[in-house]
Amino acid sequence: MMDIFVMVTWGVIFLVLVVKFFQSIRLVSTQTSHIVERLGKYHKTLEAGFHALIPFIDQVTFVQDLREEAIDVPPQDCFTGDEVQVIVDGVIYMSVTDPVKASYGIVDYRDAAVLLAQTTTRSVIGTLDLDRTFEERNVISAKVVEVLDLAGASWGIRVHRYEIKNIAPPHTVRNAMEMQVNAEREGRAIIATAEGEMQSRINRSEGLKAELINLSEGEMQKRINEAEGNAAEIRAIAVATASSIEKIAGALNEKGGTAAFKLKLSERYIDVIRSLKNSKIILPINIAEYRGWLDNLGLEKTLKEEDMK
Repeated sequence: MMDIFVMVTWGVIFLVLVVKFFQSIRLVSTQTSHIVERLGKYHKTLEAGFHALIPFIDQVTFVQDLREEAIDVPPQDCFTGDEVQVIVDGVIYMSVTDPVKASYGIVDYRDAAVLLAQTTTRSVIGTLDLDRTFEERNVISAKVVEVLDLAGASWGIRVHRYEIKNIAPPHTVRNAMEMQVNAEREGRAIIATAEGEMQSRINRSEGLKAELINLSEGEMQKRINEAEGNAAEIRAIAVATASSIEKIAGALNEKGGTAAFKLKLSERYIDVIRSLKNSKIILPINIAEYRGWLDNLGLEKTLKEEDMK
């Protein structure tokens, strides 16, 4: 019986030695750090790769993930500067930069970062009015990151950014904000319609003005053209008349010209009298004595002088 007890004892001891031997062999993956304690005191930090520890003496107490991680900040009630209650939540993006401080500097750096982010968010929102709370998200995020970085220096972590996911006001405030937004939208629509109508009227008046100007310029140009045409016609008639008078004068100065002119004038006179025979125009009694009329024109004297020549 004693022999069996001894064999079991040695078997357990051997099994423990085997387990401890395998536990002393550590394969550390990339972006991971293992904190090793020797006899309960920090000894070293194992980086990525193969490591062998001393059984029963060295022990891995903490495993820190060095990758960036996202931590949700639960929704919390905050009061704005104008005493309106809003519900705010967010996300923290951070990573471990010093595995030793992250292991020994604080019990749980994740919970600490979340609590500090919540308190900082409440304090920043308390300085802002409700309207500015929605506009100043970047200010709130920057302030939270600044505070977490100061604290994270002793925790061995680095906060890369903090994003606010939602800012939810009460239903009554939300309804009032929706009514305000609708009123502003309707006001902008009315203003846009009025401006469009005004611009339309301006365009129509400008078009009418341009049309009237074009018509007046066209009428003015028409009258100028007509005046120039009449002037040209008068000049042409004057030139033709002058030329005709010159030719008649030249013909009268030629030999026999006066007699021919007298004959032509007599024919025209007779033609005119003949055309008036059926008219109601009263003619003088001495209508046949046209030579007296010629005397009044001075033409008879000219004819006599011509005959004497």
